[in-house]
Amino acid sequence: MNIVLIGYRGTGKSSVGKLLAERSGRTLISTDAEVVHRAGQSIPDIVKQHGWDHFRDLESEVCRELAGKDQLIIDTGGGAILRQDNVDQLKARGIVFWLTAEVPTISHRIGGDTQRPSLTGAKSFVEEIEEVLHERRPKYRAAADHTIATDHKTVIEIADAIQALLQTSQC
Repeated sequence: MNIVLIGYRGTGKSSVGKLLAERSGRTLISTDAEVVHRAGQSIPDIVKQHGWDHFRDLESEVCRELAGKDQLIIDTGGGAILRQDNVDQLKARGIVFWLTAEVPTISHRIGGDTQRPSLTGAKSFVEEIEEVLHERRPKYRAAADHTIATDHKTVIEIADAIQALLQTSQC
């Protein structure tokens, strides 16, 4: 069984995934990092040259491949849940944890991130976060087996919460 982390940028997926991998001895795979590796380009460059649909196609390929593996910790890109096939693939052999955070927390955590292109275009940084979260929350909710709010929590506290839920799920 895989541990799948979903959520918006800045909710702690990468940091929590790294700690869970260290604790469990499982392999951590970032879908975004895998897309970058395969494309040989950064995400902004992929999107600029080929568009978001192409990026999402590459992301879907990675999700399909990971669905056939076991004992992974999968750190998904924030938009992986936009395609139901990705969700179905990841849930086939995984327990899905939705890491959440409020807009001010996300804004504070990702304020200096230059590796992600704008998702909406002309909106302010905070407006973009609000708009994208509004669109994605129902999809995150539908995909999640468990939800963990990460505001005001350390990476250790979040990882502990996931491990406690895994014990009750007998994973």
